[in-house]
Amino acid sequence: MVAEGENQGGPLPNLAHGEEPAAFPFFYIKPTDNEKILRKFFPEEKGPVSNIDPIGNSPVIIQKAQLEKIAPTWMNVSLKMKEDVETDKAFGWVLEMYAYAVASALHGVHHSLQKDFMIQPPWDAKSDNTFIIHYTYGCDYSLKGELTYGKIGEWRFDKRSYLRSPPPRNLSLPPPGVPESVATLVKMVNEATANIVGWDDEI
Repeated sequence: MVAEGENQGGPLPNLAHGEEPAAFPFFYIKPTDNEKILRKFFPEEKGPVSNIDPIGNSPVIIQKAQLEKIAPTWMNVSLKMKEDVETDKAFGWVLEMYAYAVASALHGVHHSLQKDFMIQPPWDAKSDNTFIIHYTYGCDYSLKGELTYGKIGEWRFDKRSYLRSPPPRNLSLPPPGVPESVATLVKMVNEATANIVGWDDEI
């Protein structure tokens, strides 16, 4: 299992099947829309760019032996992409995600795409029937429960507010009308910080 520290969740079944790893499809990873750039790293003899899965490196459930083969290629592709001005500008913060997808395809590894693997509040409203909550987008709301995305809300929960220090214990829950997934995420963070000895000492 490859995951990020901001992935919150409970027990997770093995969504992979034998040598077919499982991954979450990201709507903003679009290999076919970026064929010109990707051909620099994925030559035509490897097949169409549609062989590149629309995924990142997390969350992924994969056999250790497969990851050991992919990882060095992933690193090298990442470095080459970063050194290429056009690619670096086009991919920005998702560059390493593209690099993992390309490296996997270069090794002939294709992932089973699992849309229920993860949700991303506030865009996904409910947390049932999922395994991971991805704590990535800022959640900004009015006190009436209206989303104010792109504008700081009267109630907010955004990891970027805690770049210099960790969030305090007992974060306030969102107002009525806010999606259940957002409330669940905040409750999970509160549960975690309540059970970490010395958490308040870090603030």
